[in-house]
Amino acid sequence: MTKEEQNVFLSKEYFEAIRYMDNAKEFLLKAEKDGTLYTDEKYIRVACATAYSGVLLALDAWFVLKEIPKPNQKQRKSIEYYMSNIAKIDKKMASFMHIAYDVLHLAGYYDGIKGVKVISGGFDAAYEIIDKIKPENPVEVKESKSDAIKRTLNKTLVSIVAIFR
Repeated sequence: MTKEEQNVFLSKEYFEAIRYMDNAKEFLLKAEKDGTLYTDEKYIRVACATAYSGVLLALDAWFVLKEIPKPNQKQRKSIEYYMSNIAKIDKKMASFMHIAYDVLHLAGYYDGIKGVKVISGGFDAAYEIIDKIKPENPVEVKESKSDAIKRTLNKTLVSIVAIFR
């Protein structure tokens, strides 16, 4: 991959991961704060799941740059896949991934933890990971019609899941 191709690739993946984080922050606003706790568990869970998805998106892009192979098509990517590959390259990033996984995926999404500071720590770790793929010279990435349709459908589906959760 040439530098220019890499820059375009990173711009697209970085801005998509940031878009996930922006959506996650919108859900947190809907969760509303009462002092040091969020009040609506449903929105906390959706926010944490969305933020964690942004982390995985960024890591997948980082793995492409590092030429880390994907598991075969019959296997799913697991936390072990991510952690073992990250730890081989960057111990600090492995620590951030551990935090993002524990806080956003386990405590936030599965357990619905309501602590504002805890969730904030998970979001901070997510941004640390996403910043690893921030392009040196970001380029404007135009969205194709199919990507716009996918984005709209994804947003609709997330809203439906949030309603019925």
